[in-house]
Amino acid sequence: MPAPPGRRSIDTSKRPFVLIWEVTQACALACTHCRADAQPERHPDELSTADGKRLLEDASDFGDGQLVVLSGGDPLVRDDVPELIEYGTDLGLRMTITPSGTRSVTRDRIEALSEAGLRRMALSLDGATPESHDAFRGEAGSFAETIRAMKDARAAGVPVQINTTVCRQTVDELPAIRDLLADLGVVMWSVFFLVPVGRGRILEPISPEEADAVMSWLGEVSDSEPFGVKTTEAPQYRRVRLQERRESDIGTVDAAGLRRRSGIVAGDGFAFVSHVGEVFPSGFLPASAGNVREEPITAIYRDSALFRSLRDRGRLRGKCGACEFRTVCGGSRSRAYAYTGDPLESDPLCPYVPAEYDGPLPWDDPTSVPSAPSRPTDAD
Repeated sequence: MPAPPGRRSIDTSKRPFVLIWEVTQACALACTHCRADAQPERHPDELSTADGKRLLEDASDFGDGQLVVLSGGDPLVRDDVPELIEYGTDLGLRMTITPSGTRSVTRDRIEALSEAGLRRMALSLDGATPESHDAFRGEAGSFAETIRAMKDARAAGVPVQINTTVCRQTVDELPAIRDLLADLGVVMWSVFFLVPVGRGRILEPISPEEADAVMSWLGEVSDSEPFGVKTTEAPQYRRVRLQERRESDIGTVDAAGLRRRSGIVAGDGFAFVSHVGEVFPSGFLPASAGNVREEPITAIYRDSALFRSLRDRGRLRGKCGACEFRTVCGGSRSRAYAYTGDPLESDPLCPYVPAEYDGPLPWDDPTSVPSAPSRPTDAD
């Protein structure tokens, strides 16, 4: 198989860098941040195995090497996951999975997924100790099961990615989680900055200033650790890193360079298919652009008005629309939607104000974003 396409080589008007399929909302956990508001039982209208295979066939029309993430809920609630992974692999898709840290992730199931062609497994750690992680996940023993699953996956030859949610409850855990991941040999740390959807509405986000500080720290982690670091719903990470490069005189970044390095945001390089087939720009932006039972995912992604608007950075409003970093960043469209109901509005987590912008700011409303700035350090 040819090497999978790199992020910069993908024309995101034609195909997403990441396609997530939420195969079920069923899950044994009751995590306090759950985007899906997961339920104990499967929904009767979930996409069937046959529906899922048609979705994977359509996804293969995006091009060879399309990345597909099987998500949930807990996708391993379904018994057909190995069959779906094998089917997608045979179509030339890069199949990955994000199971819950429960007893469902047995060694035998991991080995079956590996034999089916699984390319990566992503597990969640939101605390560096059993006490902090289990409290966040709402299930005693989740930490131990997650660590055990990580080790079993590595033994089966499956690379492991760790996902961590950043909010007031977890931010002080980040340095210790970083140390734990270095010891466990993961390949990627994906850091999710809270978007208040689902059960996540009850959690407290960090402030915009603190978000920038955390992203600066994550840049240092990326430079020093053997695993990769990426952010989700935080495209301002790229703005922070570029500003630091300018300040340290390491290379130059001009407007043309920014255009060439466009960031990936909801609807622009990213698409999400719900358990019942609705297509969203992101799982954190629950506005439907169509249903895969009615039209192919390729047509919805490429041609729907919602997705096309999100790919046009010239349509952004507020300070995001005036920002010189909008092509490389673009702001979290999901967070803008969650706070304002308009996915083209400014991202309220970003503290940067363009020099020539004099319009209203998201934090002019004191109830919009809590403020408690600090920065994680190795001493925390």
